[in-house]
Amino acid sequence: MKTMTRLMLTAVLALPLLAACKKEEAPVATVAAPLTAPATADDGAWRAYVSDVVTRNMEGIANQPYVYYLPAPTGDENADAGNYERLQDKAKTDVARGIVRGNMLAYASSDSAKMADIVTESFTGVEPDTMKGVRVVFIGAAADKDRVAQVVAPAGVDFVFVEAK
Repeated sequence: MKTMTRLMLTAVLALPLLAACKKEEAPVATVAAPLTAPATADDGAWRAYVSDVVTRNMEGIANQPYVYYLPAPTGDENADAGNYERLQDKAKTDVARGIVRGNMLAYASSDSAKMADIVTESFTGVEPDTMKGVRVVFIGAAADKDRVAQVVAPAGVDFVFVEAK
């Protein structure tokens, strides 16, 4: 009886060791390659691209990012002007209200010059060093980089430029 008890106890203690030996290694997560900017004004492709860029720049950001995306012109001047004005008003209101450390503002459009205009308008009049710890990501053409960088720099933001190419 004692032998039987000892064998059972040994089996119970050895079973977890045997199970651990056969444990398969966890699969290694693969990181997808960054998306490239769409060559067309396809709204769906641009949204996917912007989402990818924003996600890749989230390190150290504690909150949901503010993403300002201006769709490509549709050809309807009234609708296009309305889209631009609404986005400009929202971006300007958000920045004027104040953005605190740990947040991200991302600006993107297939029309880089128009988006640079929105950023410029939004940051005009912002008090110096009031946005330290805030990351501003501008996704656009290299020709607009310096203009945007100059207007956001006084606020004390961490400026990231991603060339849409």
